[in-house]
Amino acid sequence: MTTRVIGIKEFRQNLTRFAKAKNMRFIVMHHSVPVMKVEPIDEDELILEKFADQIERGLRDAARGKVISSTELRKRLKL
Repeated sequence: MTTRVIGIKEFRQNLTRFAKAKNMRFIVMHHSVPVMKVEPIDEDELILEKFADQIERGLRDAARGKVISSTELRKRLKL
């Protein structure tokens, strides 16, 4: 990923263009001080966050031995 340092005014004026930039990270400066980092969202990360609660619950159940066999799962799903 490429990193580009830009001023806050340039960031404001070109926000739409920067949002469409692929594989580009921006460090936004205000009076020569970095104030924010803007980078693309990792879609895999979003998927994991969406299911984080369910994954956590499944891991807790597995640790407690609360599991079902693949045969039982097929019956429940009527496969």
